[in-house]
Amino acid sequence: MTAVERPVAGPVDAEALPALRRRTTAVLVAGQILGGLGVATGIALAVVLAQEVAGTESLAGLAPTATVTGTAVLSVPLAALMTARGRRPGLVLAYLIGALGAGIVVVAAVMDNFPLLLLGMAGFGAASSANLQARFAAADLAEPQRRARAISNVVWATTIGAVLGPNIAAPAGRSVSGLGIPEAAGPFLWAAGVFLISALLVAVLLRPDPLLTARALTPVEEQSPAARSIRAGAAAVRASPRARLALVTVAVSHTAMVSVMSMTPVDLGHHGASIDLIGLVISIHIAGMFAFSPVMGRLSDRFGRLAVIGIAVGLLACAALLAGTAGSSHTQTAVGLFVLGLGWSAGLVSGSALLTDSVPQPARAAAQGLSDLTMNTAAGLGGAAAGLVVAQASYGWLNLVAACLLLPLGALALFTRGRPATS
Repeated sequence: MTAVERPVAGPVDAEALPALRRRTTAVLVAGQILGGLGVATGIALAVVLAQEVAGTESLAGLAPTATVTGTAVLSVPLAALMTARGRRPGLVLAYLIGALGAGIVVVAAVMDNFPLLLLGMAGFGAASSANLQARFAAADLAEPQRRARAISNVVWATTIGAVLGPNIAAPAGRSVSGLGIPEAAGPFLWAAGVFLISALLVAVLLRPDPLLTARALTPVEEQSPAARSIRAGAAAVRASPRARLALVTVAVSHTAMVSVMSMTPVDLGHHGASIDLIGLVISIHIAGMFAFSPVMGRLSDRFGRLAVIGIAVGLLACAALLAGTAGSSHTQTAVGLFVLGLGWSAGLVSGSALLTDSVPQPARAAAQGLSDLTMNTAAGLGGAAAGLVVAQASYGWLNLVAACLLLPLGALALFTRGRPATS
């Protein structure tokens, strides 16, 4: 029995696959609910906490930057682990690192130590990496014509935890007031506990491993270690114009979303919004990100990935216009953030499905890790720049810059349309 076959309890025939798909999806959905709750609870006040600890607004954007940097840095080693051992060990490790990072954030807040806070936020980003990788785990066993829907169903599951998270941030903060912990750090203490539960859930229930099962169904001659390496994943992306478009799509969509969303709480605060109102606006934004992802998945399966990428560009442009011109109108800001979430959802679902379609099965896990590395590195740079742009210019200018990022994506999508999958 080979290393690929060993984790699979026995041969998987066509009749058993539907039940296995349902079981895998159920576990991933439960994990996404918990993971989304933990990430959203902490991230809702990350910029506020960073501003309190750093004592300056210009450095506040480094908190989400550290988070996406941690997500990016960990993407490749986690992808390598999944490539070698399957989805389950990678997801469990990511949640454990996220819990550790959340704990470090709490300690840093108590010590008023900004560098330590950034270190903790980087570790916290591992939980985001787990949530992102779960969408690809859903695609491992999906039928090609339903792949986008499989991805979108798991992305949708984040809605429950992600919308609830920002709204319990304030109660979570108040719950630690008697412990000598700053109120804005309370949500991270709660997040640490949630991530530990997520890790336990995946470790116990995600069996058999979906990636290793998918490999067991792949012809033996395609299962060589060289075909599954990070180098093979990069080569597969370079060989396919559509895979390259997929990487650009998820990177631009994520960068535009992170840059604008991360500085929205600061802009709302400038216009008199309370912490509870900020939490509500972020909840509306997260609802846009996740609640309508099944719609994006079905559109992508029915009308094609490129059509939905075009929808993503249009939605993100409208979001930048609405948020950038909102001024003191909290309602317009909320609408803009909701549309921003819709654009992100369209870009992530269609881009992720297009990437999975465009590379061979053995190289998919590596290519998917590279995709998350690209998108989070770009978003990290965008988040860092966002704080500086708002401090030196304005929130409106930040939205204009985000809109300009969409121009090369739209041009690339038009150029790629009609071209073959490989070149």
